[in-house]
Amino acid sequence: MMMNLFSVFDPATGNLSLNWLSMFFILFIPMSYWNLPSKPLNIVMILLNKLMTEIIMHLKKSEPSILMVSLFFYILINNIMGLLPYVFTASAHLIFSLAMAISLWISLMLFGWINKTNSMFTHLVPVGTPTILMPFMVMIESISNIIRPGSLAVRLSANMIAGHLLMSLLGNNLINNFPLMLFMMWLFMGLMIFEMAVAFIQSYVFMTLSTLYSSEI
Repeated sequence: MMMNLFSVFDPATGNLSLNWLSMFFILFIPMSYWNLPSKPLNIVMILLNKLMTEIIMHLKKSEPSILMVSLFFYILINNIMGLLPYVFTASAHLIFSLAMAISLWISLMLFGWINKTNSMFTHLVPVGTPTILMPFMVMIESISNIIRPGSLAVRLSANMIAGHLLMSLLGNNLINNFPLMLFMMWLFMGLMIFEMAVAFIQSYVFMTLSTLYSSEI
């Protein structure tokens, strides 16, 4: 039973598996969607302006905001697509989230240590730290910095996989009981709304934490 339950998160379903192609769905959105005015596009633009304002408030500059907003929408699209039937949830896998987190973290570390070495050393010792505790604070801050990409990746994948596991478990238990399935339909609708909210929240959290980490450089 557990093998069947977790098999929905198996990216390899055959020799010619196309599951990971869901990651590139955003490339197939026609350009006319972004050029022609519509209500969905208006919602996207309002959300974009809100996110840009918040990112600029944290970073005090507008250049990195394009990267962070693009990261938010890319993760959001992958999270929402995982709620569609027969669509592979790429964001529920550490391969997906860890690749993004490590790439972003390495680029920030290289930029910081090469161009702002003194500032990077300053962050290792918080202001007001007693002299005797400075070596320990350097170790603690270094470990905290190293585990940042792992915490970002695990947070995203764990939250996305939890809801999918719950829906898979309930669906497998009710598949042979049609009257009970109809009675519990309200619960499934509530779970779908909850998962939609989780998709937005996790995209926002990943973007916000990445913005805060970059603001320290």
